[in-house]
Amino acid sequence: MSKVRIKLNSTNIDMLNNICDNIKEIAKKSGVPVSGPVPLPTKKLKVTTRKSPCGDGTATFDRFEMRIHKRLIDFPTNEKVLHHIMRMNIPKNVNIKIEMKD
Repeated sequence: MSKVRIKLNSTNIDMLNNICDNIKEIAKKSGVPVSGPVPLPTKKLKVTTRKSPCGDGTATFDRFEMRIHKRLIDFPTNEKVLHHIMRMNIPKNVNIKIEMKD
């Protein structure tokens, strides 16, 4: 039996968890068993820059970090559930990828 795998990632964890809850709720209303959301490792992008604009002066640095949170949801193929998920209103800063697995 084929499965549907949904991969979600975002820098905003609240929106990401909200979308995951909505997908899980849609699947439960249809009576489809859901596996997930499984939290995958968070990717941390770090940038260190010098505070001084000219490069002279004391060696003080700014450290910036962007975190990319990821979630994974699996459930059996069901056209009704997929149709509802594709019609969901998803914010721009949440990336979604839907795959069909055998």
